[in-house]
Amino acid sequence: MATVTFDAATRTFPQSERPAVDSLDLEIHDGEFVVVVGPSGCGKSTSLRMLAGLEPVTSGRVLIDGVDVTGRRPRDRDVAMVFQSYALYPSMTAGENMAFALKNLGFAAEEIRTRVAEAARILQLEDLLDRKPAKMSGGQRQRVAMGRAIVRDPKVFCMDEPLSNLDAKLRVSTRAEIAALQKRLGTTTVYVTHDQTEAMTMGDRVVVLRDGRVQQIGTPGELYESPVNTFVAGFIGSPSINLIDGVPVTDGRAVVAGSLEVPLPPGTQAGSVTVGIRPEGVDVAGTEPGGSGDRLIVRVERVERTGAELFALAAPVGLSDGAAQRGEHLVFRLDKRLDVQDGAELALRVHLAEVLMFDVEGAALG
Repeated sequence: MATVTFDAATRTFPQSERPAVDSLDLEIHDGEFVVVVGPSGCGKSTSLRMLAGLEPVTSGRVLIDGVDVTGRRPRDRDVAMVFQSYALYPSMTAGENMAFALKNLGFAAEEIRTRVAEAARILQLEDLLDRKPAKMSGGQRQRVAMGRAIVRDPKVFCMDEPLSNLDAKLRVSTRAEIAALQKRLGTTTVYVTHDQTEAMTMGDRVVVLRDGRVQQIGTPGELYESPVNTFVAGFIGSPSINLIDGVPVTDGRAVVAGSLEVPLPPGTQAGSVTVGIRPEGVDVAGTEPGGSGDRLIVRVERVERTGAELFALAAPVGLSDGAAQRGEHLVFRLDKRLDVQDGAELALRVHLAEVLMFDVEGAALG
């Protein structure tokens, strides 16, 4: 186990107008599971490859256990990498794939057998050690790739979107296995994904990147409940948060639509704000607006039922002058037992304590 430090680590590719990773500062604790998440091209995989030594650092440093490894070869960093593509040798069996790196490092045959057998037991691969990758499922190949990393007993695991090639059901079960395995082994792990659900369910802490720069670092709960800006608020949570822009501030309250009034944080300057309402932050109040200021009137344009859930894609009625919703629709998660039809007009009771507020630049208020 080890600590990992990115100290203003920057990677700029030749002929690139901006850094792929721009002054990344990050402290990862011993035994911690940290997930780096963001949209495609945000620099998350480049950050991981800088840690593994597969990508050079243009400026800044990468440290493992307080030792600067910026200029060291990958093999000298004691880091094990699990790739998106599995990267298994097709001509070797599962056992041979797992043993290959140990053989290259000069381990004794008995030590290799012991480590491979232990990893196979942990990953439930005992019956597959003599099988080649072509005869395995995607989930089995991914477990072999993880086993190859485990047998090395490294200081740090680096995982680069290891579940992206699996089907939806297998992703759910495998991410649970990875999280449980990391807790059991206690190995410091840096996990990269574009899937915010993976990030929220697996990580002790989550790092959100955008255009090579850190937007926020925190626990899953902190990112969901207290995002620092509209980017993080929109990226964390599924379906994405509903954002209404340009809401005028009047006498300490923001009038959103119809009779809905959202209290503003103390000290908010007069002007305009962006209001964020989570899809699950409402209840159906009926078909008529109430007088408590917590009602949002919407017209349902489409109903999507997934069996366990009901999603209403809707447009607000009576949006205030100057206000505009982002995206095509507002989306709300409602009780699956409700009889909601396309074209219906609903009064939604908004959980005002859960509403998020942002200034015109997108920074969180309060």
